[in-house]
Amino acid sequence: MPTIREDQQMKRDTFVNRLVACTLVAAASIATPALASLSGPLNGDPVHGKALYQGCQACHSIDENDLGPRHRGVVGRRAGSVADYSYSAALKNSDLTWDERTLDRWLANPSALVPGTKMFFRLDDAQARADVIAYLKELH
Repeated sequence: MPTIREDQQMKRDTFVNRLVACTLVAAASIATPALASLSGPLNGDPVHGKALYQGCQACHSIDENDLGPRHRGVVGRRAGSVADYSYSAALKNSDLTWDERTLDRWLANPSALVPGTKMFFRLDDAQARADVIAYLKELH
């Protein structure tokens, strides 16, 4: 049978081990999105992306310019290049091309990617961004 001192030491050791384990789990959950962004966009579901795109239609359309530019053919297009849309100077001069990685960064935080842009909407969920991008890729 352990002494009182040994029992207290075992409780302290157990507490420290649990604290370390919780810290590692928390660090992993914080690091996972960052690591995902380093390895590239997640695999997206274009069917779910089409459903999510309905929220984009407050400002955008597939085939017509609205408050935002049309989206058909956006993947692979140079940012700020739709001739009949009035882009911000910041986006016109951004020298970006819309690929999966750039669109992911854009949808996550447009103002961080292109300070001075007119777009303010953010899509925080990485999987939702991947789904919307997968849908946009299908629009040739």
